[in-house]
Amino acid sequence: MAPVDDRPFPPGDYDVVVVGSGPGGLQTSYELRAHGIRHAVLSADDTPGGMFRRFPVFERLITWTKPDAPFERGTREYEWFDHNSLLAEEPECRALVPALMDRTFDVPSRAEMEAGLVAFAERARLEIRYGCRWESTRREDDGFVLVTSDGEYRCRAAVFAIGVTEPWKAPIPGAELAAHYVDTGDPERYRGRSVFIIGKRNSGFEVASGLLAWAARIVLASPRPVDTAQIGRSPVRARYLQPLDEYARGGASAYVVDATIERIERRDGGFRVVAHGTTWAGELFFEVDDVLVATGFRTPLLDLPKLGLATVADGRIPALTPSFESVSVPGIYFAGNASSGYSGMRKQGLGSNSTSVNGFRYNARVLVRHLAETRFGKRLERPVLQPEQVLPYLLHELAVAPELWVQKGYLARVVSFDGEIRDEGIVPLEQFVDAAGPNAIAVAVEMNRDAEIHPAVYIRSSSRLIEAALPAHPTRSFDSQEHRRELAALLELVG
Repeated sequence: MAPVDDRPFPPGDYDVVVVGSGPGGLQTSYELRAHGIRHAVLSADDTPGGMFRRFPVFERLITWTKPDAPFERGTREYEWFDHNSLLAEEPECRALVPALMDRTFDVPSRAEMEAGLVAFAERARLEIRYGCRWESTRREDDGFVLVTSDGEYRCRAAVFAIGVTEPWKAPIPGAELAAHYVDTGDPERYRGRSVFIIGKRNSGFEVASGLLAWAARIVLASPRPVDTAQIGRSPVRARYLQPLDEYARGGASAYVVDATIERIERRDGGFRVVAHGTTWAGELFFEVDDVLVATGFRTPLLDLPKLGLATVADGRIPALTPSFESVSVPGIYFAGNASSGYSGMRKQGLGSNSTSVNGFRYNARVLVRHLAETRFGKRLERPVLQPEQVLPYLLHELAVAPELWVQKGYLARVVSFDGEIRDEGIVPLEQFVDAAGPNAIAVAVEMNRDAEIHPAVYIRSSSRLIEAALPAHPTRSFDSQEHRRELAALLELVG
């Protein structure tokens, strides 16, 4: 007799199939279940955690969690201070990461983050078919067939929460000779050595910071300079910037160079790197012991491009709609950090936080809401507000709503005025701006050209779109009397 497989989700037909058991997959599964959508979750791993089972290589995250904050743990407002826990309605499933932190740092370790995800899956009673590897995809009828190591899964829609975790090297001659960020290994192996790191974003500075106590000399190089003058828009987190501080202060152990890497050559047991300056004219030659390529990752898309899946960022990330659906293959969605394939409005160059848990946990809610309404005919609740409730409600959202503060200029709270006044929920700002519909108001938190954070208001009235910026505030008190007066005047324009 064949052995009995008691794992959940045997091959067969499902409304939705979710691939991945990292934070994006877990949040998506939780939301699908909350909306009553029958789905299967498949994972090649044997436990939850996704990328946090391996990365970051130097253990500490860059997104913070503050165990004690002005709001009680488990409240919605506390999410603003806890950027690493997933979202849930049940109190026992909320704010799990801070309880696991030892407070040595204000950011969790990789092990603490992984433990938080395992705890979430257990407490939320999420079912996952582990050890089931997605291998290929094909279209069939009005949906898709996912071929896996366990068999075939048919679905009307598929959500790939597979991360942006496949190492990618920029097309530099000789890059194949160098190690990638993922192969950095034990920092002690670099004791007394000269190390050249290609890339000046988070992974590059993370590696440089980790090696600073061991390597005799470190050089970080890439064409673009690091702009710390407006740190709010910088892609590099300040907690990794010690090598830049060393360089700026004249320390001799680290160099941060703006240069295009022309080629990498093997030379006398080490490497020779040839580069040309970008913010100044000139050629540079570096004789080093090791070269580490920290130019990023790509989404492991397998055969999805053969189905017509469009990509961005040198083919590394799927191109997505504001609802995180493929722009070219309807019915294919992406959760987790691959949701960065939708860039948003990028006002003043401000990007999303969709590469971090604090951002894509909210993206998962947007995704599932769209999926539920457009593919499964579910009309989700839109609470009715009384006229006198609107102003204090929007002020409160501007003051403390975690979705708006985490995903600045990306997500908005929308209230519509169509006979009744209804709370339309958290909506991608670009979607509101571009869509026709009843009179409505959207509020968001944005950043101006001077990197000042301020409230923003968008009004859709009689087919017109009115945009207004409310004043910044030194303590970000966006529910002040001044903000109340200005927002009240703008509400008069909605009708």
